[in-house]
Amino acid sequence: MRLWLNAHIALKMLETPSAYDISTDELYELDDEGFMFLQSCASTDGAESRNREFTDYCLEEGILTTERVSARRPPIEQSPEPSLRYLELQITRRCNLRCAHCYIGPHAEDELSRETVRSVLAEFERMQGLRLLLTGGEPLLHREFKAINRMLPEFALRTVLFTNGHLLSDKVLGSLNAHEIQVSIDGIEEGHDMLRGKGSYKTALDAIRRALDRGLEVSVSTMVHPGNLEDFEKMDELFRSMEIRDWTVDVPCLEGNLRENPEHSLEPAVAGKYLSYGYGGAMHAGGPGYACGRHLMSVMADGSAAKCAFYADSPAGNIREGLAGCWGRVPHYRLDELECDCEFLEECRGGCRYRAKTLGSETQRDLYRCVLYGKI
Repeated sequence: MRLWLNAHIALKMLETPSAYDISTDELYELDDEGFMFLQSCASTDGAESRNREFTDYCLEEGILTTERVSARRPPIEQSPEPSLRYLELQITRRCNLRCAHCYIGPHAEDELSRETVRSVLAEFERMQGLRLLLTGGEPLLHREFKAINRMLPEFALRTVLFTNGHLLSDKVLGSLNAHEIQVSIDGIEEGHDMLRGKGSYKTALDAIRRALDRGLEVSVSTMVHPGNLEDFEKMDELFRSMEIRDWTVDVPCLEGNLRENPEHSLEPAVAGKYLSYGYGGAMHAGGPGYACGRHLMSVMADGSAAKCAFYADSPAGNIREGLAGCWGRVPHYRLDELECDCEFLEECRGGCRYRAKTLGSETQRDLYRCVLYGKI
């Protein structure tokens, strides 16, 4: 039996040789023999079946197919260590909303050129990247978004578009090359509109429904605030009934617009327990022994790069010097360096390091997570 590597599978040389399913966001770690066999299957001629148990598994998982495949294959080079797997790319700071809790703060005209975006994506692919998170501002407001959207299929990356949903017309949805859309829903109507403006809930929910009707995968992010505390059970029921892929729940940091609207913030003792809501896989999990963000970096609309978007004021460099140079200077926090020492440390991973930093130091505890795990 002759076998071919499916077009939606990309071979990645991470810390461990791996096969990445771009369509499902599934990562399969391989031994050297399995990786070399899949490499042979990636050729235009395919390869003869060898280990029956392994090939049967790959066929069942959709890694391999018996139908001839002709597809562009990304370069296979050894990734840096740690590997840069998730890239948050803020392509613009322009936005059509004025959300009361936005950590970015006042809008600006900064945005990455399409040439810069192409260069960044090409290097991210060479570095064996997996998932591209397109953010803003509102990324659909980028002056050259159509051109950026057209180039996305050229790269063996899974693209997740972060949006408020207001510009997701049927025409946009029909041409969108993202694999997944993440829309912010911060409560059931009144709670959501309290932060994002009257009528924004209905607009966002309508966009989600139309995206789902088109077969697009949709995830939702929610920020805990005083106006939505009674909505979480309703949101849980709603998102599950709609078959939302992932629901991420977090607490906004006291930055940007929230500094001007502190009435929308909550103390750890109140907000922490709501972090138990949400479901699905983490957007950018840490690595064993390390805090959140072990494999993540953010690039801002002015070209600066940092550990994540919260650290925009202390960048590791600028993408003019290349992603690899910036990535080499991004700090990574070991769990044994933190003040945390409870039995949930490996699961919690110290919570949000930036949020902990605002409480005193890089090694400080994230008290919101401590409340979640019943430690305070």
